[in-house]
Amino acid sequence: MSVIDVTEKTFESEVLKSDVPVVADVWATWCGPCRIFSPIIEEVSGQYEGKIKFVKIDADENQSIAEKYGIMSIPTTLLFVRGQVKAQNVGAVPKETLRAWIDRNLK
Repeated sequence: MSVIDVTEKTFESEVLKSDVPVVADVWATWCGPCRIFSPIIEEVSGQYEGKIKFVKIDADENQSIAEKYGIMSIPTTLLFVRGQVKAQNVGAVPKETLRAWIDRNLK
């Protein structure tokens, strides 16, 4: 399973109504740290295949989502469980840090 691009049209079905937890990477094409973080998200997504859905949301193209969740800095990673934000992390982090954040917040 790879990381799914989510838009304002698909956000409800892919994220809010997901049967499994969702890790959402809010990013933008012009953001250097976002480009560094993107392959980390891809790699970590493979380690949670079938357990967690990973999505990317372009903050510029989907401003209503960024505004709804109060995103001021990118990349921001949101963890959704049953349609609610369970945790939020700002900034690009190493894969070990990302995995620890996911595991800690899903206990």
